[in-house]
Amino acid sequence: MQQALNLRQVEAFKAVIEQGTVSQAAAVLGVSQPAVSKLLAHLEAETGLSLFDRLRGKLAPTHQGMRLYQEVERIFMGLRQVEEAVESIRRAEQRHLIVGVLPALSGTFMRRVTLAFLERHPDVRVSIRTRGSIFLGDWLAKQHIDLALVGSRVDNPYVEREPLFPHALFCALPVNHELTRKRVIRPRDLDGVPFVGFSAESQTHKLVSQAMAAAGAHFNIVLETDTAPTVCEFVAAGMGVSLIHPLFADGLQSRLVLRRFDPELQFHFQMCRTQTSRNAALVEDFAACARAVAAQVSRGLLKGQ
Repeated sequence: MQQALNLRQVEAFKAVIEQGTVSQAAAVLGVSQPAVSKLLAHLEAETGLSLFDRLRGKLAPTHQGMRLYQEVERIFMGLRQVEEAVESIRRAEQRHLIVGVLPALSGTFMRRVTLAFLERHPDVRVSIRTRGSIFLGDWLAKQHIDLALVGSRVDNPYVEREPLFPHALFCALPVNHELTRKRVIRPRDLDGVPFVGFSAESQTHKLVSQAMAAAGAHFNIVLETDTAPTVCEFVAAGMGVSLIHPLFADGLQSRLVLRRFDPELQFHFQMCRTQTSRNAALVEDFAACARAVAAQVSRGLLKGQ
């Protein structure tokens, strides 16, 4: 190879592999088709590799081409990680905190926590990202967010977890359901009863399925979803019953009836952060505000029982 590789040639090569055609690669790169073809020709000439077979006017990557693409993709992945690190450093320098939160906690709770934090740090910009636990755990591991409030376990050795809002699950019923006559609901009461459940990966699903199996009760799931507001809406609409953290029913008291469930199934959210957060001081202050507000809300829930 007589000359050093040109980055534009590598970008053109990568684009053709990923887009499938020269025309689509040219559109992505914002150049003409002849320009992409010229870049590929120069890359093959300078590397001495046969990167594509020309079949009926189309380009098909050769074995050498795919081996080179794997190395190129690995290098570009490293560059993306560098870009994410740069963004993380920039956020720290600009005093910008990004918090990921479940939809169930994104209302009054998050408002109270954020306002308390901003009283301490009026110069910090806070961004709230609302998604399900699986997405939030992935974003946290990739340092796209600084802190996450999730409802299921995040299994990552670099993520620190702290329980938040520990509370027993309650049985949520439509207001006209026959089980509202009972003060305490037990697994046998739910034998075969239409049930609106959380996804199989969730903490709630595992707790409830274990309790039902232990009692020999048939778990009749008619609908599964990833978010608490959706569960509550379908229960309120009469599709079935569910077991939920009482916080999920906030604002739906006129449309749902909550009853104690025996045996008690303790559920908690998790507050997660990475061990290498570049916003460590801000993250800890936000976590302290979340703990304080969670303690206040938990006391209110206990009084309501």
